Order: sequence, then structure tokens, then C-alpha cells
Amino acid sequence: MQAWRVHRNGEPSEVMELEETDRPVPGDGQVLLKVRAANINFPDALLCRGQYQVRPPLPFTPGVEICGETEDGRRVLATPSLPQGGFAEYVVADEAALLPAPDALDDAEAAALHIGYQTGWFGLHRRARLQAGEALLVHAAAGGVGSAAVQLGKAAGATVIGVVGGPEKAAIARELGCDLVIDRRSEDIVAVVKEATAGRGADVVYDPVGGDAFAKSVKCIAFEGRVVVVGFASGTIPTPGLNHALVKNYSIVGLHWGLYNTKDPAAVRACHDELAKLAAQGVVKPLISERAPMADAARAVQRVADGTSTGRIVVLPSGGTR
Repeated sequence: MQAWRVHRNGEPSEVMELEETDRPVPGDGQVLLKVRAANINFPDALLCRGQYQVRPPLPFTPGVEICGETEDGRRVLATPSLPQGGFAEYVVADEAALLPAPDALDDAEAAALHIGYQTGWFGLHRRARLQAGEALLVHAAAGGVGSAAVQLGKAAGATVIGVVGGPEKAAIARELGCDLVIDRRSEDIVAVVKEATAGRGADVVYDPVGGDAFAKSVKCIAFEGRVVVVGFASGTIPTPGLNHALVKNYSIVGLHWGLYNTKDPAAVRACHDELAKLAAQGVVKPLISERAPMADAARAVQRVADGTSTGRIVVLPSGGTR
């Protein structure tokens, strides 16, 4: 079979190589899956760079989530077992963790429903306890993680303020349903949020960016607000002043979705059931900006790494979408 492999750490476009290799062999409790679609996540870039919290042995295949097909023809969502990730024609995955692919979504959309939307749901509902009528500030609102949070925030009845970089991404954020869009390149995030909320600030901040995004967020956080720390796409990990959190009476909550897989897998399944219902109702639908052929996977991962992509880029090893 064909698979993209990384033999040394570095930028995805430089270190990912398309190779012929043997199909992986399932171990106890695992199944072999044909990859129908593999969604690209920012952690795939971090894996290539050797900067992710999980560091598989070299060589490895990146790709942390897929829509696959079982030997009996069922479409399922899975997180492949590294070091044999999803940018390949076949993967193995833990059978107990397989989730049914929603009928309302095609392969590419289904592949993108898993980690990003689960992260959004757990972040907004389990960690931040988002309530209808609250103001939700979403950074990188036109990106893969941010776009999911925008849709889930609207589904929860929140007023969603999206932060983006540039007019093209601003247009996408509006199409996603943001009530207000802030272009961080030309507008003052803090001033616009305070004006839009009559001085109160954002009740919940969803931050997959870190760095300056976090610094601006805590300047416009509401009384009893919650900042959900999802990731550090900016490359800068904030060092929050806890005296500031004390004086302004807000909470900083972290979210590592992967822990739920091991510590509360029932919650993951319950979340998937809720997401499938929302997909069936048309309330959430992953924004797929590109369906890339297998040969273009390395360049596509690099675009995600560079922050130039919008929504989700999905690799289609078999060339199909359903």
C-alpha cells in the first residue's frame, strides 16, 4: 500500500515522503480499516516537527483522524494507532473506540467531525459550561478548530464573535454564522468586544492560538468569564498572570480532549451521538475547503502548518468522497 512517512523531523513539505509499504497488521482488540478520508489537523504538523506531546518513533505516518471502512463495509470514524497514522491507504485502530460515520456527512466531512468537533463540544459544554445568550469569543474562527466552535456555539444559543486574520477569512467566518467578525490585522479586538457587549466582555473565550490572542482575551473577559485553552497555533505558550485572573474573577481552563478517550470513553460516545444528531439536523457541517488527492498530502499539511488554510483540508487516499 501507499503511505506518507516521516524519517526525520522538520517541516511537513520537507520530511513527508510517499512510499510503498506493507499493510499494518491488527493487534489484539484492533481492526484493519481502509482509509476513505483522512482529515488534516495542526497536530499532524507538530508531529512532523517533533513538537507534539506524543512523539512516535521514526519513521512514522502522520494523520490522527480518519473516516474508514471496515472489512464488512461499515463507515466508521477512527483515530489510527501511531506510528501508523491516517495518511495511508490502510490503518489499524482500536475496535472499541470506533464511532459510526453519520449518514448526513460524506467521507471528508465525517473525517473532520471527530477531533475538532469533540474538542469544541467538550470545551464549550463540559469545561466552560456555555449558556444560551452568553457571548462567545472564538479565535481563528475560519480555521478547522475555530469553525467547529463557531457552529457549536451558535447551536448552543450563544452570541458568537469570531476573530480572523484578513478579509477572506472574515467572509468565511460570517458564512459560518458568526454574529460579529473581528479582523485582528486591522481592528482592536479588545475595543470591539467591549463595545459589542456593552462593556461586559466575553463570557467564554475559545482559544486554539495562544500568544497574543490569549493576552487580548483576558483584557476583554467578562466577570466570571471562562477562557478555554485549546492549543498554541501561534507557537507561543502564554504565561498568565494569576493575579490578573484573581482581580478580574475569571477562570482559565485547559482542554486535552485525548484524555477523555482513556478516562471517560462513555462521554466521548455520548458526545458523538449529540454531534451526529446536530449533523442530521444540518446544524453542524464541517467546512471542507479542499479535498486533496493522496499525492498532495505533504503540501496540504504544510498549508495547515503555515496557517494559510481555511476550514479543513482532507486527504482522499482512494480518490473518492463517499
